Amino acid sequence: MKIKIINQSGHALPHYETDASAGMDLRANISEPITLKSLGRTIVKTGLFIELPIGYEAQVRPRSGLAAKKGITVLNAPGTIDADYRGEVGVILVNLSNEDFTIENGERIAQLVIAKHERAEWVEVDKLTETERGRGGFGSTGFR
Repeated sequence: MKIKIINQSGHALPHYETDASAGMDLRANISEPITLKSLGRTIVKTGLFIELPIGYEAQVRPRSGLAAKKGITVLNAPGTIDADYRGEVGVILVNLSNEDFTIENGERIAQLVIAKHERAEWVEVDKLTETERGRGGFGSTGFR
């Protein structure tokens, strides 16, 4: 699949690190470092503008290394970039650790996954098909 992209970041285009990778790293495009305090959040720009085909979305997801080692994650994970959005790709980061974290220009801050999606059409009915689970909610199928 080919996707149109404008790169105003001065960094290389996002790319897949391995043949089996689902996501591509997004890099911070900032003029000076940003210090994210404990429980602080900020939008970090990437300098990228994309044009997705209709029927696809770009999902902005956390990087597992940043989350596990530093407590930095994407606040609205996964963030969705719709096919009709033409603005700059931004990443909402939050610091869930007890320590300040400084974001540097060019730092890998999130990953981008391109995904096909369906559009639903609601069909109103008076009754839904019964299942074994029924109305069981959170935790109703066990913890294992």
